[in-house]
Amino acid sequence: MDKPTVLLHLDTDPHPSVFDRVVAVDSGVQHLFSYGGVKPDAVMPLVHGCIFTRGKKDLMRTAVFVGGSDVAAGETVLAEVRKHLMPMFGLSVSVMLDSNGANTTAAAAVVAAGRHIDLSSANSLVLGATGPVGQRAARLLAAAGGHVRIASRQKERAEAVAAGIRKQVPKANVEAVAAGGGDAEDALDERNIVIAAGAPGVMMLPAKHRIACDTLRVAIDLNGVPPAGIEGVELNDQATNRDDCWCYGALGVGGTKMKIHKAAVKALFTRSDAVFDIEQIYDLAKEIG
Repeated sequence: MDKPTVLLHLDTDPHPSVFDRVVAVDSGVQHLFSYGGVKPDAVMPLVHGCIFTRGKKDLMRTAVFVGGSDVAAGETVLAEVRKHLMPMFGLSVSVMLDSNGANTTAAAAVVAAGRHIDLSSANSLVLGATGPVGQRAARLLAAAGGHVRIASRQKERAEAVAAGIRKQVPKANVEAVAAGGGDAEDALDERNIVIAAGAPGVMMLPAKHRIACDTLRVAIDLNGVPPAGIEGVELNDQATNRDDCWCYGALGVGGTKMKIHKAAVKALFTRSDAVFDIEQIYDLAKEIG
């Protein structure tokens, strides 16, 4: 008989995320071990507790999920988890990173855009692109082959994100621009896709600019706190046609995000050597559609 599934939940916040714990349970995890306030120096014994307690054939029934609100801290913990796995001896478990929901949300947004337009030839604009979700969405769009305009209030910050994407995606066609405070008219020029991933409650794209852009085909607003990041896009919009543009609000994307999150957690228990970061989660998202 298969051993029960065990998910080790490492959260960098003081209290482990209730959201992530509920999703884990709803994904069929049988035993959930959650730790909050996890720092890199605490990771080794936790990982060793995963890999030394079951035989090699049963290790796929154990997995690690890294979460918390600080994406950079999550990335550091993920690296530390991987450092202490021993795949050369068959002592490894699968690992997933989704700090702040950045990976699953970005994947859901880009999958939504791809339902309406060929991403390999699309011109995209990502507003709030210096945040964790915006950075990942821009990276996925660049990897698909289209031209991506990366926007931030400070062009220097946008340039830093663009440089990082060029390192991760060598052939990335990305451009940094300054846009913020509702001043995105020039940045929107000749764009087919716009994704707003800025701070909650900040309107980044006025309706008049969105409507005036005759090349725009998809508008995705990931802001769940009024006012909308893209004026005129409603929270519940899901492939809603507004002014000849397919619109998605935060809740409209959220349904797909939840499907992706659950599917990724389930996939952790199909093998013992998978790492689900943004690219792997996006590949899974494309299968879900």
